[in-house]
Amino acid sequence: MTAAAAALGGSGSVPPFGDVSAFGVQGSRGRRGWNAASVGFGLDHALLLTTGLPRRPRAAGAVICPGEPAGRAGVAADLRSGATARTTWAGHDIITIDGDRQGLDELPSGGGLPDGSSDRLPDGLGDHRAPRSVRPAARRHSGGRLPLGSKALTSCPYPGTAPPLPRGSRYGVGTMSASQPAKTAEAPTLLVKIFGKDRPGITAGLFDTLAAFAVDVVDLEQVVTRGRIVLCALVTEPSAGTEGELRATVHSWAESLKLQAEILSGTGDNRPRGQGRSHITVLGHPLTAESTAAIAARITSTGANIDRIFRLAKYPVTAVEFAVSGSDTEPLRTALATEAAALGVDVAVVSAGLQRRAQRLVVMDVDSTLIQDEVIELFAAHAGCEDKVAEVTDAAMRGELDFEQSLHARVALLAGLDASVVDKVRAEVRLTPGARTLVRTLKRLGYQVGVVSGGFTQVTDDLKERLGLDFAQANTLEIVDGKLTGRVVGEIVDRPGKARLLRRFAAEAGVPLAQTVAIGDGANDLDMLNAAGLGVAFNAKPVVREAAHTAVNVPFIDTVLYLLGLTREEVEAADAVDG
Repeated sequence: MTAAAAALGGSGSVPPFGDVSAFGVQGSRGRRGWNAASVGFGLDHALLLTTGLPRRPRAAGAVICPGEPAGRAGVAADLRSGATARTTWAGHDIITIDGDRQGLDELPSGGGLPDGSSDRLPDGLGDHRAPRSVRPAARRHSGGRLPLGSKALTSCPYPGTAPPLPRGSRYGVGTMSASQPAKTAEAPTLLVKIFGKDRPGITAGLFDTLAAFAVDVVDLEQVVTRGRIVLCALVTEPSAGTEGELRATVHSWAESLKLQAEILSGTGDNRPRGQGRSHITVLGHPLTAESTAAIAARITSTGANIDRIFRLAKYPVTAVEFAVSGSDTEPLRTALATEAAALGVDVAVVSAGLQRRAQRLVVMDVDSTLIQDEVIELFAAHAGCEDKVAEVTDAAMRGELDFEQSLHARVALLAGLDASVVDKVRAEVRLTPGARTLVRTLKRLGYQVGVVSGGFTQVTDDLKERLGLDFAQANTLEIVDGKLTGRVVGEIVDRPGKARLLRRFAAEAGVPLAQTVAIGDGANDLDMLNAAGLGVAFNAKPVVREAAHTAVNVPFIDTVLYLLGLTREEVEAADAVDG
């Protein structure tokens, strides 16, 4: 608009009220607002306003007659009254001044004007409307009484000197709320892409350059790979007529740093993401281009779209995460399971959302999971019956034998073994690579971590103390007079028992079952894996891999951390802080 002034405070929001249609002002509305404080106009300001008002009606085709300035004086008086009554105006994208609704074809009563002044106004003066485009920028108001720390936004009555005002402003008699525009799919935007050799200060330099054009940041993404930066900024359209200057300025700045710049015009933000969002973690040792292509193609075949890909770890395995949308988790999991097995990579699919960041409870099997050994076989080696025990163990793990029957059969072979062997077996136990890192990191996150095992408490209790586990449950070898009797005592921890213990520990910790993670390798772990929110088959038998939510087939158990969304850098940084 050709005449407006507003002083905007720095925080809060004042709901607009009243109607300024009496002034003939029309404009768009926005959403988010700031406080507005009144501007005190001096009489000179009010008179200056009158000189600018004829310009736009004249540009719209009105014929300006000598009596018209008198009409402007009446409008100026109205403006003066409004200002003293805390009326504020502000401009935005398009302001239309309606001459009729401003009362340009009649003069206010009083004011000492000669009789018949109204008769000298041009016919049809009030029939004209003149649009005026303005853009957001803060300017210092030279004559108003402004609160300390406020921003003055003014529009001067002279052509070519009118500073822009807040886009999407709201108007109200008594209080004005200036607001930013709603970012819609139709709103013009510019995508600014910078790429080249990384160095400090690139991001700051780009936005310092853009700041001169008073654009808003809509979206921002930056990645650095092998010392090369790709910086993408989506910003609002600059003021009318300045886009060419913005492009030239950005390109000049980029060239000065030996960077490349690309600027694309368009509308809106990213397209709306489809329903159903998931995180897909892919582990490769190594991760080949062939397997990556196959995984990406299979994701697309489900109707999902890959929104983002980033690396979680580069060693001991390569781990990348795909953030996808447009497909439910279960179809993705089913589609990728077969592909992963054929490609020799591990794939985990979990639902996106807050639950991924919630407190969890993690329950692990022990033999061939947390540790590399089968404890019963370590005892059998000291008893000289290792081969017989191994045969029964393998049959049980394949699901060919009832676990409880196989347990009793194996333990019976240990009868008469000296109890001192327990200490020797504890010393022989080898932790799976990454076990300490896994437990230490989970504990830092505040997770509850423990083990349930078909093995023996004589070993699991020691592991609980060594690793700082929250709980441990297993079978107990009976020892009488310093000798193993070949029997177990107490409740048997078998396949159904492991699932019951998972539920019990989750209830005691106050963690929903959906927020639990179970890790195991054998058939006696299946009920536990299926009961958990995320069941991980770790270097498991085929029957277990097929039934579990996801499978990990690398020798490092801390890779489970990547399935939870953690990166290797985060893990190592935490280790460095704790020494």
